[in-house]
Amino acid sequence: MAVEHVDVQLVVENRTVVGEGALWDSDRKVLYWVDILGCEVYIYDPFSGANRTLHTCQAVGTVVPRQSGGLIVALHNGFAHIDLDSEKMTPVGDDPERGVPTNRFNDGKCDPVGRLWAGTMEFRGAQNAGALYCLDVDHSVHRRLAPVSISNGIVWSADGRTMYYIDSPLNNVRAYDYDVETGAIDNERIACENEGAGIFDGMAIDAEGTLWIAVYGGWSVKRYDPLSGKLMAEFAMPFSNVTSCAFGGENMDELYVTSACQQLDEKALAEQPLAGSLVKMDPQSRGVASVAYAG
Repeated sequence: MAVEHVDVQLVVENRTVVGEGALWDSDRKVLYWVDILGCEVYIYDPFSGANRTLHTCQAVGTVVPRQSGGLIVALHNGFAHIDLDSEKMTPVGDDPERGVPTNRFNDGKCDPVGRLWAGTMEFRGAQNAGALYCLDVDHSVHRRLAPVSISNGIVWSADGRTMYYIDSPLNNVRAYDYDVETGAIDNERIACENEGAGIFDGMAIDAEGTLWIAVYGGWSVKRYDPLSGKLMAEFAMPFSNVTSCAFGGENMDELYVTSACQQLDEKALAEQPLAGSLVKMDPQSRGVASVAYAG
């Protein structure tokens, strides 16, 4: 399949070490994203053009809005709430890997009823060192899948009955039957696989139920039909380390894409002036609203 070259618009110019976690808040009409190793959470307002920065002082893998206000983040040391007025961080639930200082949380999202799912990884990506956890609405933390290596993209089908999940070194998307009432997963199978360069990273789902996957080291975002496993389209990006993507905008018809500068030398950075920045494209498709944490 030929790679499609689309117009990519620069949104926020930044040299993030690992830009990640793009997520659109349909209520506030802003985009959240993070620099994992830069220890920063960003709130981008497309109407003012402002990109607010919140400092976490530790690695931050993902960010989601909280129904009762503020944000929930998954950090090096577990989950926490950020008050947007004071910017104070307060731990939420127990850190499930308190005794594993070499691990940190990575990507995550909320399921259809507002539980936050996020996984861990060893800082350097050691094999089988992490796990996938669920922060329930009562603040209890449950390990749902182990071992995993680099826990990444996670989304749910429109009916909530299927969860899609990426453990990056496997370079595939696995599907699970999902019990919305309990959060239990079962019947693991492969939904789609990357047969090109790079590895699967962050992921979004559109209103048609197709998956949009950022390909780290692959210079692209790929679109798949998870029912057939078919690659539907591949869109070229202006940077090699593509990390996450999220539908956003007034009509959920814009695709925001994050990227990373890590492991790029000066020559590579000169050749990729937008590496680390936030960009967007017209996907000719619409996404679905994200879910806020309900706890």
